[in-house]
Formats: sequence, structure tokens, C-alpha cells
Amino acid sequence: MARAALPLWLRTSLIWQWCVLLMLVVSPIAAAPTMGAPKKATPTMPVAPPGDAPDVVSDQVKLPAIPSSYNELDGGWIRFAYPPEVRERVQPLIKQSEAVRSDLARRLGQKVLTPGEGPLQVIVARTPGEMATFAPEGMPFPKYAAGVAYSRLRLVLLTIDPLYPSADHDLAEIYRHELAHVAIFDATAGKGVPRWFNEGFAVYASGEASAKRLQTLWTATLADTLIPLRQLARTFPADPSTAQVAYAEAADVIRFLARTQDEIRFQRLIAKIRSGKRFETSLRESYGIELATLEHEWRQDVAKRYTFWPVLFSGSVVWFGAIGLFMVAWRRRRKKHKDTLDRWAEVTLEPVGVSEGSALGRLPHVVVGVVPRQVFGHLGGESVVTFQLAGQAGRR
Repeated sequence: MARAALPLWLRTSLIWQWCVLLMLVVSPIAAAPTMGAPKKATPTMPVAPPGDAPDVVSDQVKLPAIPSSYNELDGGWIRFAYPPEVRERVQPLIKQSEAVRSDLARRLGQKVLTPGEGPLQVIVARTPGEMATFAPEGMPFPKYAAGVAYSRLRLVLLTIDPLYPSADHDLAEIYRHELAHVAIFDATAGKGVPRWFNEGFAVYASGEASAKRLQTLWTATLADTLIPLRQLARTFPADPSTAQVAYAEAADVIRFLARTQDEIRFQRLIAKIRSGKRFETSLRESYGIELATLEHEWRQDVAKRYTFWPVLFSGSVVWFGAIGLFMVAWRRRRKKHKDTLDRWAEVTLEPVGVSEGSALGRLPHVVVGVVPRQVFGHLGGESVVTFQLAGQAGRR
């Protein structure tokens, strides 16, 4: 017996129900991740050496010879070479070398600037052009550099003359700056760190231009032109004014990381980088925060520390301060005059005889008396004094 056919509308409905059921079963399976598929990696902050501390990628680098006319000094872990005529300029660098090395080792918590594979060679040239001749072949340094550190080669180059006649050129600060670059390399065993970290530590540890950096941070904080740290991880701005903000900002972040209460954490951060861990991982394990949190907390600290200073030294406050000082000076002068008048008022004048026919008696408004010695202390005994009140000459 033939089975009755289902109505068309019922067959259509059943087809749609089976389609929906199939989609509900297949969709979760398709959406589920494949077993063993790699997870998406967290973006890593890029690392790059500073312009004045280039890294060496080749093992075969030829260094120019030091001229025979140069003086050379062997200090064990450090050697100096310089023209004889600049000896007075180099002597202060030699004297402070041990103190600088000890300070850098204390800050980083590692032995730094040790002989290692050889002593640190410091060449002090007369001019920037002469300094450029001592750069390793094929590895020139940026034209803006007043000093350069080839950390892997244990070489530091300095110049006595500034790059430009009006340029700020503190030879001792530049020397400490370049030694700090080498110290960071030693402390981290050559592991890369973000550029802002490397440059910031060199600027902060050398103590260079602290007042100028403070002013730069004032302006950048008030104008809201601080630069995100990730933008400073590999390169610094080419624009001079923006570059100043970058250097000041990097140094202040290091100041924030290496505060007295966080000194141990900063040293732990260096040790973890030295062990081969990424910068972000080392930061998280040392401070318990991510890079974004560090930047947020630093910006809050900057807002508290720097925003009120421009107000304090603004034009109106300076004028009010000047007026206040003027009023204080005026009140002191007025009191001094009052004391003088009071002292004069206490003097008792003893009249002396004056004849009516004498010339002295004919002077109008004249008082003659014997004034005690305490009034005119430089005169011996009592003095006869004539006071004129109406335009005539007086005598004493």
C-alpha cells in the first residue's frame, strides 16, 4: 500500500528545522581554536641603541691608530689618550673616573666598567672633526654627537671644542654620559633595552642640564606634549625642540624608577634584563606593573611635581614679590629714621649765653647749646653746636 505524501508546507518546515539544528552544532566547532595553535604574542617593546652609543655587529672592526704625539695614561681599567696641549682639560676627567665608576655600579647594582676583554679606551680630540677620525672604520657616529661610546669595543670618543661656537659643551658631563652608556651595556651583559631607558639613564646619572630639563618638563606638562614611551623605544625625534622633551622625559622616567624607595627594584630590573628576560617581563617582575601602568603613574607624578612651578615663577608672582621686598625695605628705612629722631628728641640742650649785640645773636632762628658727647660720638668732650633753621650756614 503506498504511503501518503507529506504536504509541501510540512516538508519545507522540516527542512528548515534540520538546517537550523545543523548550524547550531557546527558553529561552535568551527569557532573553537585549533588544538596546539599558537596564541597571539603580546607586542614587544623594540630595543635600539642610542645614536651616541652605536652597537657593533661585526667582530672584525678596525680601529684607527692613536697618533704618537698624543699623551697616554694607563689607569688599569681605563686608558686616556689626548693631545699634550689639552692636558689641563683632561686632568679633571681622570680624577673623577673612579668616583663615576663607583656611582654607576651602585645605581645599577652590578660590576661595571671592569677590564673584561680589555680596558676602556678614552680618546679626547681637539675638535669634532678630529674626533670623527677616531671612529671605527665604516661606523661613523651622528653629526650631533659631542661624544660617543662604542661599548662593545670599549671605546669612548670626546672632543674639547664644541660642535658649534654657541653650543652648551660641558666636557665633564659628556664624559659621564658616555661612561653611563658603557655601564648600561656592562650591567645588562649587552642585552638590548629601549632607547628611552638607555638615554634616560645616561642623562640622569650624568646630572647634565638638570635645570634646563626641569624647564622643558614644565612646558611639556602644561602644554600636554609629553611623548608616549613606545614612540621613544627605537628612535628619538629629529626636531631639536621635540628631542629636548624626549631626553628630559626619558631622564625623569629613570628618576621615577630609581627613587630611593625603589632603588632595590631598579637593580632587580637590571639583573633580570641581564639574565635574558624581555624588558616588559623584567619590569613586571621587578615592579609588579606593566609598561602602560608605569607611564600612567609617572605622568601623575610629573603633574604633581612640575605644574605648580611655572605658576610660582610667573610674571605676576615675581612682581608681587618685588613689591613685597620694596615694602619691607621701606618699613625698615622708616623705622631707622624714626629711631634717629627719637634719639635726637631725648637730647637736652643747655643754652649758653649770647649777647644781643653779637653777630651770633643777630642770626634768626638760631639755637646754641652744649650737646652731650653721645650724639656726636666722634668728637671729644662736649661740643658747642649751632643749628640753623632758616637758610643760614650752621657750624659745629
